[in-house]
Amino acid sequence: MTLTDPLDARGPLGTAAPAPPAVPTASPTPVFVSLKLALLRNGLRQSSGRRAAYLTSLVLAMLFAVLQLLGLVLLRDTNHVDALVTLLTAVLALGWAVMPLFFPGGDETLDPTRLVMLPLRPRSLITALLVSSLIGIGPLFTLTLAAGSAVAVAHGAAAAGAAVMAVVLTVLVCVALARAVATANTRLLTSRKGRDLAVLSGLFVAIGAQFVNFGAQQLGGKNGLAVLEPAAAVLRWVPPAAAVDAVQGVSDGAYGVAAAQFALTIGALAVLLWWWRGTLTHLMTTPDASTLQAAAPRERRGSGAADTPDASGPFARLLPAGRSGTVLLRTLRYAVRDPKTKSAWVTSLGVGLLLPFVTAVQDNGSVYWSCWASGMLGMLMYNQFGQDSSAFWMVAQTISSPRDAYLELRGRTLALLLVAVPYMAVAVLGSAAVLKNWSAAPEALGIALALLGSMLATGAMASALAPYSIPQDSGHKNVAPGQAGIAWISLLVGMILGSVLCAPVLGLTIWLHVSGAHGWLWVVFPLGAVYGAALAETGLRLAAPRVAARLPEILAAVSKG
Repeated sequence: MTLTDPLDARGPLGTAAPAPPAVPTASPTPVFVSLKLALLRNGLRQSSGRRAAYLTSLVLAMLFAVLQLLGLVLLRDTNHVDALVTLLTAVLALGWAVMPLFFPGGDETLDPTRLVMLPLRPRSLITALLVSSLIGIGPLFTLTLAAGSAVAVAHGAAAAGAAVMAVVLTVLVCVALARAVATANTRLLTSRKGRDLAVLSGLFVAIGAQFVNFGAQQLGGKNGLAVLEPAAAVLRWVPPAAAVDAVQGVSDGAYGVAAAQFALTIGALAVLLWWWRGTLTHLMTTPDASTLQAAAPRERRGSGAADTPDASGPFARLLPAGRSGTVLLRTLRYAVRDPKTKSAWVTSLGVGLLLPFVTAVQDNGSVYWSCWASGMLGMLMYNQFGQDSSAFWMVAQTISSPRDAYLELRGRTLALLLVAVPYMAVAVLGSAAVLKNWSAAPEALGIALALLGSMLATGAMASALAPYSIPQDSGHKNVAPGQAGIAWISLLVGMILGSVLCAPVLGLTIWLHVSGAHGWLWVVFPLGAVYGAALAETGLRLAAPRVAARLPEILAAVSKG
């Protein structure tokens, strides 16, 4: 009789049981691909609006990609086309590197912490994630653009084979780069402070668009594509642009240089996968702050009084007494702490200074372009209550009369003026310094102040008559579904009326120029300031009783999202 131990996997006592047969582990890649397709399909089923937005994005992206593909094919025999495709591929890779930082919510599968509990090895997990990441509008757009770039420089059978290899490497490097960057910054992007990085996306896109516009104008000069050669000489050794440039090398018979560029790109892909695996392993095996107790006692971090901002500090004592000062301080805190409000402020401040600078660089600048600064900040006055979202009900509880509504609107207006006035002065004086046209600064500043006052007046009325909700659960939607028409009409009508209200100051400036009374142009500054202040005050007094009368409708509208 043999005795066995039922508590372990050994055989008869004193002997070792045979090892269990190895069970082959299936690759998780097909599962991840099906999950990605399921996420995409179920997301489109959520609402007709989301389905329409996705299909519209797909059509526009592919239309743009196909047009670029045709354009690159038409440039096939053009001089310096190799410099163009090299630079284009490098810019494409840069976009893949930075987009996860500015749009972390664009793809729900970019957060690998959701896979922590799955019994997967890093190598198989990386393979599955990489393959599933090739599904989407971005990879399809990249594939089309890379194919066009390779076709533009491929000549001969050997170059055609090299082109296929270059396209595959380009797509893999771009996707692996985006995944590695997203994984390395997952903890940052999923934190409260980390998500604030997305507020720079609007400014980033605006600046990037202006640089693209400036570059396109340079390409239209007499040198054409030749202006790209200095940049391409450096970028041809930066993956994945090196792989596309290698196709041109094969076409020219420079097989050694092309082999080195392909080897460099393959090495870069290997380094990205190694980095991705290391950060993924660290992320999925290291506890975060939510699973750890506070490392330091409260006494070490300081007392509660020290942790709480003091509302009676030196800055608060400089504010107007009463409700207006309290609202002013609250508005400024929203601008610093609330991601949506911060995004609007950063974009307005950046674009307002960017446009005068770009026009000056393009040799068609004018000091009057600095009025963009007042226009961009003036638009922040629109939909004031919608910026509070559902929290506006707390403010609504304190408004019981037109006087309360007036003080609420005045505090919000003063917060805008506190930033807008010195900001406009910097914009106007900076434009005058760059263009060396100091004599036009007083009149430009007067027009800017009058425009700001008119925007504040129409913005106050629009906030009372056409409020709408700003969704807080989406990083990119600024209007709740079904309210886009209200937002557009409010903004367009308000801007048109604001321009009409600013016409007297603008007409005075034109008359002084036409009549030759240039010595009196300085009066536009004080008159514009007084006129703008009068417009803003009139708008607040007209909007206040309407806010008090329509308080339930405003509350329902801003809480819809």
